[in-house]
Amino acid sequence: MTEAVTGQLAPAADKLVPASISSDAGFLLAKLHAAGSVVNNRALEEFDLKERSYSVLALAASGLEPSQREMADFLSLDPSQIVALVDDLEKRGLVLRAPGKQDRRAKIVTATAEGQKLFSAATKSTRRAESEALDRLDREEVAELKRLLRKALWPSLEG
Repeated sequence: MTEAVTGQLAPAADKLVPASISSDAGFLLAKLHAAGSVVNNRALEEFDLKERSYSVLALAASGLEPSQREMADFLSLDPSQIVALVDDLEKRGLVLRAPGKQDRRAKIVTATAEGQKLFSAATKSTRRAESEALDRLDREEVAELKRLLRKALWPSLEG
């Protein structure tokens, strides 16, 4: 199987590991993301979701009442992409839009009861996918990887 199918490095690619790019953090993060995306999207198929729509649903189900703009910023997506994703989830009855409390022009996105239920089931599936994508790391290493990534992304949250 190829890397795109399994989410893991193809043995034929091992000969390229000594290349200097294999020590580049950006490359490594992109490579891990690409492999994880394959596994995640496969896990989300049964829920008719993909990583991006799942991410929007996760934020809508968070109880934090994010606006579409906040979602776009947080997920590093163009606002028009968020609108399309929210449109799709809204048509499926999984999220609702409401005017913001402070700024009525802002659209707050929240999960419906059906959306919460689907999110909960999909989360179980994504947790299994994460374990599969990171199966070469032990539990402590996974926790440390997540801690370091969060620290790199949001240093102000590091305690």
